[in-house]
Amino acid sequence: MRAATIVDGRIEVRDHPDPQPGAGEVLVRVRAAGLNNADLLQVKGFYPAPPGVAADIPGMEVAGEVVAVGPNAYRFQPGHRVIAVIAGGGQAELAVVHERTLIPVPDTVDWPQAGGFPETFTTAHDALFTQCRLGLGERLLVSGGAGGVGTAAVQLGVAAGAQVTASVRNAGLRSDVAALGAEVVDPADFVGAGPFDVVLELIGAPNLPGDLEALRVGGRIVVIGVGAGAQAEVNLLSVMAKRASICGSTLRARPLEGKAAAAMAVEHHVVPMLASGRITVPVFATYPLDDVAAAYERFAAGGKLGKVVITL
Repeated sequence: MRAATIVDGRIEVRDHPDPQPGAGEVLVRVRAAGLNNADLLQVKGFYPAPPGVAADIPGMEVAGEVVAVGPNAYRFQPGHRVIAVIAGGGQAELAVVHERTLIPVPDTVDWPQAGGFPETFTTAHDALFTQCRLGLGERLLVSGGAGGVGTAAVQLGVAAGAQVTASVRNAGLRSDVAALGAEVVDPADFVGAGPFDVVLELIGAPNLPGDLEALRVGGRIVVIGVGAGAQAEVNLLSVMAKRASICGSTLRARPLEGKAAAAMAVEHHVVPMLASGRITVPVFATYPLDDVAAAYERFAAGGKLGKVVITL
């Protein structure tokens, strides 16, 4: 098979042996694979793949068709359209996925949207509802609302009946995020837009003092992005006074049970909205596998709304 391959800190296309599904696993012919910040970090050597996962093939979300099943895998059969969050190796013509983390994808969803859906919407859904228990009528701040997870979180918050505010640095993208249902503010002004019951922090450490200041008593902050920095100074007296909760979340290193639970929640609660068109996957650009280096370059440049997706 051909795959995007990390070679001396850069990305290029190389040939690899075809993977084979083991017990409980499924072989997927990948049709689309979303690009995420974790992939950029892996190429730079800052976010290595977990043990047992191909170290030189990035890609944490895939969409495609089942072509073979391993022993004791019964849920899917060849020809089924599926999506999944995986630990790596997704930007390749073939990927092995445990059947418990696979989600059926509706026929009405095209491959680029399907390829940009699993990581972003699973991350956002898990952070908002499993970690922070976002409720009907609560106020949600999405810090960094124009990216893949940001646009997913805005739509999920709106669908759940929350009042959603999103901070967006690029003024040219604010109207697009507002069209998803959010009140949009400049990042410099988000504290004054509070108080918030839940803050989804996608930017990182520089925002944390403001997140805490903008939090309502009993509020919750969940950190899922640290692109602007990972070390922050926190006023613990404010944490105590507001009875605040600060947590973090990642998907990649979770055990199979945790990944399966997250996938099941998305299949039951989010995929029906994708099928009906109630939520969408904003796809900024698609690149064929042969142009994967250009896809990475465009992703790293920023200033986009939604997903960059590699098609195969």
